[in-house]
Formats: sequence, C-alpha cells, structure tokens
Amino acid sequence: MPGTTAPVTYLIVDGENIDATLGNSVLERRPAPAERPRWERLRDFARDTWQQPVKALFFLNASGGGLPMPFVRALLSMEYRPIPLAGSSDQKVVDIGIQRTLEAIARRPGNVMLASHDGDFLPQVDELLRGEHEVAVVGFKEFLNAGFSDLPGLQVFDIEEDAGCFTNVLPRVRIIDLESFDPERFL
Repeated sequence: MPGTTAPVTYLIVDGENIDATLGNSVLERRPAPAERPRWERLRDFARDTWQQPVKALFFLNASGGGLPMPFVRALLSMEYRPIPLAGSSDQKVVDIGIQRTLEAIARRPGNVMLASHDGDFLPQVDELLRGEHEVAVVGFKEFLNAGFSDLPGLQVFDIEEDAGCFTNVLPRVRIIDLESFDPERFL
C-alpha cells in the first residue's frame, strides 16, 4: 500500500452502541426522536474531515427477524448502507460484523471513522493504525473505552461537539476546555 492515496472514508456506525450510550448514560432514559443523532450530519462530518467521498455503513441487529423499515428507508435516503445482521442469542452480531469489516478495510486503501464507544474493536483499530490509514473514533468522549487513548495516531471526535449531530444541547456533564467554553450554550 505504500504510495497509495486513500480514495474513500469508511464511516462505520455501531448504532446500538451509540443509541444505548445516549439513552443509558447521557439521558438516563429512552431518547425522544428529536434527541437522536442526525446521522446525515455524521456522514457529512466524515466527508469533510478528510475531504473524501464517504461509504457509510450502519450496522443493525436483525436477529429478531424483523427490520425497522422506516428507519432503514431513512438511512438509505441519507446515503447509508444498512447492514442488518442476524445470529444466535449468544453472538454479538453487530460487533462481529464490524470487526470483520474493519479487518477487510485493513487490506485496502481508505480511511476509517468508527462511531462507537466499544473496546471490542481495539485490535482492529490498532491494526488499521499500523497500516496507511487515517483512523478516528467518534462518540461521547467521556464514555469511550479507555483503551482508545492508548492507540497512537487515533483521532478522537465528539459526536455532539465536533460532529454536530444533535439539534439540542444534551445534558452532559464533562470537562470543557476553557478555550472552547461558550456560556451561551448553558443559558
């Protein structure tokens, strides 16, 4: 791969993980529709970050045999490719699918932006970083697996602050760098 330019950014979305973190850790309740991420903003953020076309893959657990078709249609309209996976009850089907996808990307040119907090992807992210890939993880920074901080070269973006994926300010309590503090957001 030396001398190869990366023609695309692969945006890999662990929707279950982002949604669970938003509901369980940020809001401490089920998010209302207006409180959910604006996935088209994340796609645009991925495109703008490395100035490349984006191949956006959204992983879904379809082990129950059904698909949330309105959501799937919405993803398709936002230029995401839904990846509905099914498996046995003892399998983390979304995690396994994302791990396999990251391993496949490691064998080709391209950059990766992973939307997840999950440490299950640390070996694959580490492998990508050892290659000629730009790699980023995006999520709620305060809930990212601590292992991500040990990976040299990994870019970390906040899904609310950096990617701007939310319409309303979320009730998060986290350390704010004084240089970026805007009191208007809290008034």
